[in-house]
Amino acid sequence: MQKILGNMRKAIQQYKMIENGDRIAVGISGGKDSLILLKGLAQLRSFIGIDYDIVGITIDPQFGGISGNYSIPAKMCSDLGIPYHIIPTHIGEVVFEIRHEKNPCSLCARMRRGAIHGAASELSCNKIALGHNFDDTVETFIMNLFNEGRIGCYSPKTLLEDKNLTVIRPMIYCKEREIRRAVRTSGIDVVKSACPADGHTNRQKTKEFIAETERRDHGFKDRVFGAIQRGNIDGWGI
Repeated sequence: MQKILGNMRKAIQQYKMIENGDRIAVGISGGKDSLILLKGLAQLRSFIGIDYDIVGITIDPQFGGISGNYSIPAKMCSDLGIPYHIIPTHIGEVVFEIRHEKNPCSLCARMRRGAIHGAASELSCNKIALGHNFDDTVETFIMNLFNEGRIGCYSPKTLLEDKNLTVIRPMIYCKEREIRRAVRTSGIDVVKSACPADGHTNRQKTKEFIAETERRDHGFKDRVFGAIQRGNIDGWGI
């Protein structure tokens, strides 16, 4: 967990993600990234020298019309003394039963964003922390390049002026293998994804492509990530 905390601190300081007085809504899916993000932000408060509050928010898509079981993040929030809110939605129904999306991830992501933006505003938060990591960043850049023919990625920090919210991604320097190790050594249980498309998405195909390229050409991911920063793609320049 120490390496995770060090990388989170580096990202927060380099991109000036958090300031005194911030009230941060942490998006919690229950997966490894969001739970490590929650734990990391809670632990960082004791030594990073910034005074901020944390609120946990889970957007429940209710796949198949069934509410998700979020007892794991609920207990973690309780143990950490962090208020936790589950927001039920009809995202699963809209994406899979009404729209019958062939590529559901894009619509689902847009609807989740809208839901968490609304919930964060209602809970008087001024920032939203999401658990995108180093590997997610490389995957998103590659997907945009190969699938959409454009050079772009999400930003480390994004101001949503119309909503008076700022989205931050404190885990951009945390690699997936490090997050898995932190979950294992910390004894954290995760919520298994109930999404019907889990494991069969364009992102999964991209993840497999990158893994194979990395095996043949070690350092590929590091070079792509470095190029994003050196090129100052979407605010990544330091």
